Order: sequence, then C-alpha cells, then structure tokens
Amino acid sequence: MAADPPCLCSTLRRATRALTATYDAALRPAGLRVTQFSILRMLERLGPMPVTRLATEAVLDRSTMGRNLDPLERRGFVRLTVNAADQRERVASLTEAGRDALVAAVPLWREAQARIEAALPSTVVADITGRLATLDRP
Repeated sequence: MAADPPCLCSTLRRATRALTATYDAALRPAGLRVTQFSILRMLERLGPMPVTRLATEAVLDRSTMGRNLDPLERRGFVRLTVNAADQRERVASLTEAGRDALVAAVPLWREAQARIEAALPSTVVADITGRLATLDRP
C-alpha cells in the first residue's frame, strides 16, 4: 500500500499555530495576543459596529467573537453598548485606551511581520492564499 502524502490541513494548521505564536510573542510586551490586536485594528479601521458584523469581518462565529471581546472590554480597550436601533444587538467600539494599546502594539506587530516576510516572501503567501481561495468556490 502506498503512503499517503502529508495532510495539507494538518500541515497548514501547524504553520498557522507557528505564525500565531510568533505574533503573540512579539505583541506580549504590549499585553496583547494577535487575535486581540486584529480586533482592535479592525475597530480602528472600520469604526464602531455590531458584534455580529465584527465577527463576520473577522471570519469568526458570534460566540467566539464574544469571548475575544470580553478581556478587551475588561481592560477598557473596547466599549460594548446596546444598539439604539435594535436593543438586542451590542455595538463594539474602540476606546482611547484601545487606541493607546494599538500605538504600543503596532511597532511590535510590524517587527514580527518583517521577520515573517523575510522567512516567507509575500509572493508565496499570495500564491497560497489565491490557490486556497479556489476551495471556497463551488
């Protein structure tokens, strides 16, 4: 019986965990994990938005986004309020403390990004991303 090739899903999951660990280590001095950093950057870029939309933008399910927002809200980086137009919906917004956290974190993120780009050129990332995007299409 011929041996199967390595499982691409497992290989990519290992690679993703390694990248996440690299960013998390770089952002540690700012007290953020890369998932938290990404949420803060998204709110900075897109402005206040319903948590459900934020989850969609981050490609996370709603409950996972809620678990990610909780520590950011406790630390005062994000404010969650009830949507005036729909009382069932919460709106997330970046606070001044959240903006300050980003000011501290962005240079650390950029350093990590540069290290990763040196090891894995953007052309490789673009090629992989493009090829994997075809899997989403029927």
